[in-house]
Amino acid sequence: MPFRISLRIATIGLMVAVCCLPGCRRPVDPEAEEETLVIGNLLAPFDPPALEALEKTVADSGGWVDRDVLDGIALLRERQKGEPQLATVEDALKMKNDTDEENDKIKDAMGRLWESEDQIDYEAEIARHTPQSLKNTNPLLGSSTTEFEVSSLTSFGLFGFDWNFKPFASADAVKTWQTSKNGMYEKVVMRDDLVWSDGTAITAHDIEFSFKVIMTEQVPIPAMRTGTDKLAYVKAYDDTTLVFFHKEALETNVWNINFGVIPKHVYEKSIQADPTLVDSEHHVAMEEKPVTGGPYAFRSRSQTEIVLERRDDYFMHNGKQVRDKPPFKTVRMRINPDNSTALLAMKVGDIDVMMLEAGQWSSETNDADFYAQNTKARAIEWVTFSFQWNTKSPYFDDVRVRQALGHAFDHKELLETLRYGRDEPCTGTFHKTSRWHPGPDNAVKNVPQPYHQNVEKAKQLLADAGWTDTDGDGYLDKQIDGKTTKFEFTILVRNQKERVDICELLKENLRPLGIVCNIRPLESATLQDKMLNKQFDAAYGGWGTGADPDTSENIWGTGQERNYCSYSNPVVDEMFAQGRTLADQRKLWKDLLLWKDEATRKDLGIDESLANERPTREDCYACIQAILYRDQPYTWLYYRNSYYAFNKNLRGYTFSPRGPFGFSPGFSSVWTPQH
Repeated sequence: MPFRISLRIATIGLMVAVCCLPGCRRPVDPEAEEETLVIGNLLAPFDPPALEALEKTVADSGGWVDRDVLDGIALLRERQKGEPQLATVEDALKMKNDTDEENDKIKDAMGRLWESEDQIDYEAEIARHTPQSLKNTNPLLGSSTTEFEVSSLTSFGLFGFDWNFKPFASADAVKTWQTSKNGMYEKVVMRDDLVWSDGTAITAHDIEFSFKVIMTEQVPIPAMRTGTDKLAYVKAYDDTTLVFFHKEALETNVWNINFGVIPKHVYEKSIQADPTLVDSEHHVAMEEKPVTGGPYAFRSRSQTEIVLERRDDYFMHNGKQVRDKPPFKTVRMRINPDNSTALLAMKVGDIDVMMLEAGQWSSETNDADFYAQNTKARAIEWVTFSFQWNTKSPYFDDVRVRQALGHAFDHKELLETLRYGRDEPCTGTFHKTSRWHPGPDNAVKNVPQPYHQNVEKAKQLLADAGWTDTDGDGYLDKQIDGKTTKFEFTILVRNQKERVDICELLKENLRPLGIVCNIRPLESATLQDKMLNKQFDAAYGGWGTGADPDTSENIWGTGQERNYCSYSNPVVDEMFAQGRTLADQRKLWKDLLLWKDEATRKDLGIDESLANERPTREDCYACIQAILYRDQPYTWLYYRNSYYAFNKNLRGYTFSPRGPFGFSPGFSSVWTPQH
């Protein structure tokens, strides 16, 4: 089942969805002269060859290489065949999850797939909790966790990846996928039994059109353009034959072809009048009742609930079943920003699955009241939480100040009290269990160490940066643009108790140093707007992981769309470029900006003997991690693991570094048995 999985890095709590109408209608001046919008105006001129000519070019350069076309459910079934069963479902349902052994048994028993479709209750409904409202239903405009989760159920996609981030073409959408030997072309032959929810055929022309829309300057694409912009062109040669033309052969080409798809027949004309895709009457209507290409269609949408209904024409075609039938007839996304009341709803059966806070896992889900209808499971998830500093702000434009705040904060109190000892300290943007983190398997030998509270060091760094108490009023100040400026800033945070409490700890830690930290809890919509427009000094939030580290250039690359903190470092920019370059085409270490910056090279512990060698991909991203951690655009706090509660009726849930749903098969393996 090709539930659309976005590889673009997801946001957890910083970038959040908006509740309310999808857009304000713009007044139109009927006398105004309209200019024709050129779709794809960010693309360089490109004249795709005839298919016959392309085939000859590919043949002359080594031919095509067949790529995997797979089914996520079949992959998981094969994996589970080779795994010993640790417990029966009956035993797992009696367990409390108090130990690692019990957790492993619950995940194994409850994560098993159906042996026969006769076991599945296809009339079942599932209610999933989400703390964030839905701003956009259009998959090209998504940026928040909720938007990506809904899109994975409703959107069409050609590609997916498994729990180990191994990419493949979806067998439910694709017949064949081939890559040219020289890495410059990808050819996909689509299935001819694909339809949008309005009955129109899904064709290769929809993918070509979507690519051009993403590459249109006037369309506000927050995340999807990163990676897609590495393509030279996408050409539909007929309804099912599609070719992706790469600008160059890159390590990341396999990810760059995985982008959102919208129906050409719905947007081809309307985009001319409204390139925002949300403001016009037509686009407002499409936001409320979008045409979908995935397993589910929208039945209704409000500020408190999104209801999705299974599409019969997704798995049936011309009277025959052509794909697996989605196990749930109805999916309800219950929107509630208050996790406490959401847990109460879970205990009475109004919610079937929700992500738990660390405190809820530790103290609110251990009694008979919870276990009467539910169980819980946990796993490692590559999610980082941090204080995020606007490096253009006069308070945080000096690296010494940002480092000082890391030393000023009581990390032990955070981890042991506010996170209940459940999470580990975070040492940068890539998780410590990923191969991108500095360590013995890459060139960065000086592994970043967690910050610990050191008030004296914080004071010295602040003084070195020019922040002192010149007038004896107990507050630090500094001359900025000829004016004495008090060190007083506001940190933005989503209005959720657990998050506000962490900001309160920061405020408490900074006051003895002479710094005033004001806390401004905001609803999702307002917080998102402030971050997008960079109208903030500091914020608290988190990021999930993309399927490939290159996707994080969207956050750290100079001028990138989601680089809200305006961080810029030419060495980091170059290492991102090198990380996606093929191994034999990367620069030698000695030719890199990093090597010429002797202080940075020594900071990272890179051995001089590597001068005439080329860095590996792991080396490139480990360097990025170490430099970011040194520069502290964020004060990284902790890695947040997956903590989930599940109704005891649910089966088939498994975990990855993106949680239980952000991969393939993800949600499509979850089912309810017949009773």
